[in-house]
Amino acid sequence: MNRLDTPTAPTAGPGLRLRRATLQARWFKPMLFMLGLLPLASLVWRALTVQLGANPEQTLIWTTGLWALRFLLLTLAITPLRKLTGWAELARLRRMFGLFAFTYALLHFTCYLWLVNGFSVDAVLKDVVKHPFVLAGMTALVLMLPLAATSTNGMIKRLGAVRWQALHRLVYAVAIIAVFHYWWGKLAKNNTVDPKIYATMLGVLLAYRVAKVWQTRRRNVGPRRAAARI
Repeated sequence: MNRLDTPTAPTAGPGLRLRRATLQARWFKPMLFMLGLLPLASLVWRALTVQLGANPEQTLIWTTGLWALRFLLLTLAITPLRKLTGWAELARLRRMFGLFAFTYALLHFTCYLWLVNGFSVDAVLKDVVKHPFVLAGMTALVLMLPLAATSTNGMIKRLGAVRWQALHRLVYAVAIIAVFHYWWGKLAKNNTVDPKIYATMLGVLLAYRVAKVWQTRRRNVGPRRAAARI
């Protein structure tokens, strides 16, 4: 077993047992689900009470997009956290976070289509030509569609584990495009501080993924070479 696949967290101790008990508790996942709805509930409340600021349309669009990106990065962080801590229970949260990312991305696009373009396809197409970051955002959303559609246990069985995993590697492309979309959108406002933070987070997660693949291949090369010499 390579180092990346080996849990680095201690295997005993009251602190670890307490954390794992929390992850295994029946109330933990529903609680996270409710927390995931809080950004949306906050936006609805602020809209009803006229507290979205001087530009409510922009507030709705940017906030839903930002939460989509946050949940997307959180989804990617589940596997590294699971490997590094040894908490296998984290895996059951990945699907939920991924669906939250898709939901907020869909809300982000809906707000843009409605509040900026009045549901006009022609206006959207003109925006795509004028602003490439809009095309990037739409591309990320389209790539998320098959991921959301195949997130059920039934679809995993229909596709088979190998094909399902291959399809869901699209999430890395989605994350790269989404960060690019966010960065370029902020670049127009000469404010790339936040995009740099999210880009750094994504860079760390991608570096972990690359290192894991490299170490796995390196581990498998040894036995193949030994067999070739026999």
